[in-house]
Amino acid sequence: MRQLALAGLLVWISTVARADDWPQWMGAQRDNVWRETGLVDKLPAQPKVAWTAAVAGGYSGPAVAQGKVYVTDYVTADNVKVDNFNRAEFTGTERILCFDEKTGKKLWSQEHPEKYGISYPAGPRATPLIHAGKVYVHGAEGQITCLDARQGDILWSKNLKQTYNTKSALWGYASQPLIDGDHLIILAGGAGSHCVALHKDTGDEVWRTGTAREQGYSPPLIIQHGGTRQLILCSPEAVYSVDPATGRQFWSVDYEGTNGSIIMTPILHGNHLFVGGYDNKNLMLELSPDKPGAKVLWWNQEKHALSPVNVQPFLLDGRVYGFDQSGEMRCIDIPSGDIVWSTTEPLGGRKQGSGTVFLVRAGETNKFWMFTEKGDLVIGKLDSKGFEELSRMHVIDPTNNAFGREVVWCAPAFANGRMYVRNDKELIVVDLTK
Repeated sequence: MRQLALAGLLVWISTVARADDWPQWMGAQRDNVWRETGLVDKLPAQPKVAWTAAVAGGYSGPAVAQGKVYVTDYVTADNVKVDNFNRAEFTGTERILCFDEKTGKKLWSQEHPEKYGISYPAGPRATPLIHAGKVYVHGAEGQITCLDARQGDILWSKNLKQTYNTKSALWGYASQPLIDGDHLIILAGGAGSHCVALHKDTGDEVWRTGTAREQGYSPPLIIQHGGTRQLILCSPEAVYSVDPATGRQFWSVDYEGTNGSIIMTPILHGNHLFVGGYDNKNLMLELSPDKPGAKVLWWNQEKHALSPVNVQPFLLDGRVYGFDQSGEMRCIDIPSGDIVWSTTEPLGGRKQGSGTVFLVRAGETNKFWMFTEKGDLVIGKLDSKGFEELSRMHVIDPTNNAFGREVVWCAPAFANGRMYVRNDKELIVVDLTK
């Protein structure tokens, strides 16, 4: 009996979920992979809600770290439920809220008044970044704040527009900050300061690099290639590489972004670097294998069509899966860029302009957790043959609008057996364990 009990205990231990935090945009390893086990294979008819909390407007995703959940929002009496390509002025307050991960109890909050002069003014765009006991918050108008992650005390703060004599991009500051050693790397804007590195503990500038008419929205990427550690940066005028320690430029390739738009983080596969942009401004670079360098393989060819606007594409087995600005999900080959297949199934079989479905891979499988702009969570399979839907569940209602339809354009977090997702009214936490 004792041996049977011990065997049963070992089986239970081997099947219990391995928990992970989601402390920044795209998760712990910044790669949109949820590596936990012990999760449901089929979604129930109704979500198993652990708790909810009231929040205000925003496009930023939640972050989960060390027993706490962080989310940013914008509190205003103005009507910010507008979709447009214009700048108008809105008055309100940007906030960072911290909740207990188990109970949903609000532990602390910080706020500052903020005037918005951006399109799609519902709220902040960037996911909070938690690192070494600190939380870094990036506001839609360029306010960077570092706080104590446990108590919420402000450690330092800097306004990028004032510091670098620039203005916010049309759709606000939306790039995701990156921690590299002691550096907080972020797109700032201004002459000679397209990208800056700030000391993560003090906010003091370490280096600055690049000039562009607008910041763009593409989060920075560090790669090891050509025998060199390189920081890849994108602006509406160039894709370029610098030394992440000093900001010294290695190489630069011209780019031409429509409406100042360059959004996705570049994807590296072998010696090839793919950058997809709005309006078919798609670029494939071939990187030098033995030193920092790049040449254009192809550019702006419609048949090489994956133009992401809201969703970071995903590289799997030498192909890139993502949502085109047309609302189609597409699979393209690397490096040819040829479309392998396309479908509208994840969004209900209809093309939707800027159709949005966030993709998170389930461990090392070809299964994905997909969160749609309609507020549905989908489990689906992706491979070179196509998309297969396995299960679907409605989680949260859309509260914002785009192109005349209701949407929720907020990337969820997946941590500790749960999904954390928000709209412009509430944060919902859903249990996904077996």
